[in-house]
Amino acid sequence: MSSPRPHAVLQWGLAQLPLLRPPSGPEGVFDNIKNLVFAYLVLSRSLKCYRHLRARGVVQSLQDFWRYVSQETILLALRLPAARKKVNAELEQARLDIEKMIVPQGPSVKRHLSLPSQGQSPEWIREEMAKMDAEANHTAWSGGKVSGAVYHGGEDMTRVILAAIERYALSNPLHPDVFPAVRKMEAEVVAMCLKMYNCPSGAGTTTSGGTESIVMAVKTYRDWAKAVKGVKEPEMIVPLTAHAAFDKGAAYMGVKVHSIPVDPVTRQVSIKHVARAINNNTIMIVGSAINFPDGNQDDIVALGKLASKYNVGLHVDCCLGSFIMPFLEEAGFGPVQPFDFRVEGVTSISCDTHKYGFAPKGNSVIMYRSAELRRYQYYVNAEWVGGVYGSPSVAGSRPGALIAGTWAAMHYMGHSGYLESCRSIVSATRTIARRIREEIPELRILGNPPASVVAFASVNERVLRAHEIGDKMSKKGWHLNALTRPAAIHIAVTRLTVPVVDQLVEDLKDAIREAKLEPTGKGTMMTLYGLGSSSPIGPTLVGHVAALFLDAMYKA
Repeated sequence: MSSPRPHAVLQWGLAQLPLLRPPSGPEGVFDNIKNLVFAYLVLSRSLKCYRHLRARGVVQSLQDFWRYVSQETILLALRLPAARKKVNAELEQARLDIEKMIVPQGPSVKRHLSLPSQGQSPEWIREEMAKMDAEANHTAWSGGKVSGAVYHGGEDMTRVILAAIERYALSNPLHPDVFPAVRKMEAEVVAMCLKMYNCPSGAGTTTSGGTESIVMAVKTYRDWAKAVKGVKEPEMIVPLTAHAAFDKGAAYMGVKVHSIPVDPVTRQVSIKHVARAINNNTIMIVGSAINFPDGNQDDIVALGKLASKYNVGLHVDCCLGSFIMPFLEEAGFGPVQPFDFRVEGVTSISCDTHKYGFAPKGNSVIMYRSAELRRYQYYVNAEWVGGVYGSPSVAGSRPGALIAGTWAAMHYMGHSGYLESCRSIVSATRTIARRIREEIPELRILGNPPASVVAFASVNERVLRAHEIGDKMSKKGWHLNALTRPAAIHIAVTRLTVPVVDQLVEDLKDAIREAKLEPTGKGTMMTLYGLGSSSPIGPTLVGHVAALFLDAMYKA
């Protein structure tokens, strides 16, 4: 393993330490102990500061510090009675607005807050479900105006999945001796994905979704680095555009995150900054193929070289790229920048089967280059009084029905089905990008997205605000995703989007005209995302609003 050069700051720290002197009685021994403790504190803190500065740079570190001081100052000011009263009033209004948006209201809404005294009939249950659907103000996803979210494989696919779910509705992979067919199907789903990503000799597991796959990767590298390299203060290096699940996994697993900037033109992570951030505590680096915000692909080959050089893990997030990226070249969209296990240094990949694999929601696959690495993902307790307990991922009991549905979906589509799906979806995505470039001069495409996502920002945010356009599109029935840094909007194209590409482009043109004539500065995107980026206190208040939203999710 090659490691970074000795740190000059440590040499300086050593030079400043007080000299140890020969002990002369208890007082001399005590003084030496104090000096050793002081030396340890100086060296450890200096090393942490140096690593942070090396990873973030002086300018970014100063900005982080200023942001922290500003935020703490404003939070302190908000403790004043008048300010606190005003903020609480605004948060209470936000709570009411959120509940009005997602919780059915009115005297006709029946709330089921306790068990019925007697069991209801199947007919009653179906009728009550129909009433709840009618009450809810939900987006009509079948019209193709939703970005991602619903990856519909067609009515025939739905029937195939439902048949599999019905057959294995009570199954649980926790008991492979009781449900051997589900165990076999899970192993085969993993094997098919490994073959698709060019590592048939590798290993993996299924998970409940892309977030769990990513959290499991963070856990794996943390435990691997501790066992193999003795790392006790793990750090990971993540592009600014990587999925938030990496931050979530790091928070769960106690790993420090270095967020690395991306090139403003290519939207690829800065390889120079990644290299500078690597140190002896680094357990993994991350690349995306493709990333969620703007649909671009990082330079996986360059990241692989760094991972090999410094003997750290390289996880490639293909959750969104899933069953699109492996088929791009064969579908005629090549050449494709390498991204899978054929790249030296790639040690794990996450792939969501429930996205463009059209499997039922709640299934993803985490793949490793070797079974040896996968073992660090496992949890095993050999001393539990209930017997030996072992599980491959976070969950204990898992729905075997979803695994069966995934297995059925993959077999129903087959290679040719996924190839054609890739061809139609990527063609539609590139048509959207091309027409925006050619027909809408007010917008610019972020980077050069190779697959199924296209993001666009305003050419001049001071004249025409991207989130204002997003609010206008919402009124036209579109459910698009708002981005920050820069302010932008993206659409993840699905099979449902393909027939409505022309309508999307025309509605965008109309939304821009409306935003120019009647800018409101209000609306969902403008309010929430403007708050998040406009001031030091913004992210804190957005965090409170997000918590209110999560609270409302569980209001019966």
